Amino acid sequence: MQGNDQVHSWTLVTSQALDTAWRVVKGSVTLAVSLLAAILSYFRRLHMHLGHRLKWWIGYLQRRFKRNLSVEAEVDLLSYCAREWKGETPHAKLMRKAYEELFWRRHIKCVRQVRRDNYDALRSVLFQIFSRGLAFPSWMKEKDIVKLPEKLLFSQGCNWIQQYSFGPEKYTGSNVFGKLRKCVELLKTQWTEFSGIKDYHKRGSMCNILFSDALLECKLYEALKFIMLYQVTEVYEQMKTKKVIPSLFRLLFTRETSSDPLSFMMNHLNSVGDTCGLEQIDMFILGYSLEVKIKVFRLFKFNSRDFEVCYPEESLREWPEISLLTENDRHYHIPVF
Repeated sequence: MQGNDQVHSWTLVTSQALDTAWRVVKGSVTLAVSLLAAILSYFRRLHMHLGHRLKWWIGYLQRRFKRNLSVEAEVDLLSYCAREWKGETPHAKLMRKAYEELFWRRHIKCVRQVRRDNYDALRSVLFQIFSRGLAFPSWMKEKDIVKLPEKLLFSQGCNWIQQYSFGPEKYTGSNVFGKLRKCVELLKTQWTEFSGIKDYHKRGSMCNILFSDALLECKLYEALKFIMLYQVTEVYEQMKTKKVIPSLFRLLFTRETSSDPLSFMMNHLNSVGDTCGLEQIDMFILGYSLEVKIKVFRLFKFNSRDFEVCYPEESLREWPEISLLTENDRHYHIPVF
């Protein structure tokens, strides 16, 4: 009996020891599992947090450093049309037919979308001049265009030029000459640089840089506006001396709102870049001033004689041809053949 009691006692002690050991091990394992779960949960939350922060920073950096191109890359013409004109209205059907005409008969395969603002006609023309590396107009080669603002004031007594507006900037007073000089100087520098580059791809890369800088762009467009004003002033002086002038200028000066260079500037040119873009008569003057033939496909005039027009109609020499397309005579894009 005593032996059985000893065996039972040892069994009990062993069982209690094993039970205690198991509870200790179980507790340790549970604690370890809980700790591991907590660590995994913490790292998962940290990973998600860091992921969100990294995503935010990537987006921020992309927005901060992405080139905000004012002339976008080429896209397929018919795909662009299908995206923009989905409806079944008569106007939408007309637009689709006009785009099909450009694609199948005029061999225009792509289009470059141009930022829709009140500079887009000037932007569309200047982008093509630079991207194609076109040379200076002949009259610009003979004159230093940087000195033209002072020439208008001192040689021709055009004091009214102090009322010139730089887009949304309404009035600059005596500072106008310095600002205009800087704008024209930038135009001359950039034009000289682009026309001297023979490699097409390099010109394209430089265009992407230039046409993503809004401040530089505005200066270039204001320079173009001034070049137009200078030409109007020159032709007006010729008209006063009974010289023969191009018919487009006779049309310009017969309007009450542009009977002379001052009224042309105040009533039309000062608004360009601010509240309106170029009118058709302005497109004539732009083409004449830059010595380029601007061909415009007016899609809303499809199936009429005004579907395709040229500014100016009568080019004095074999000027380079630049093409634009418009859906409404207000905003322009660049067709790519």
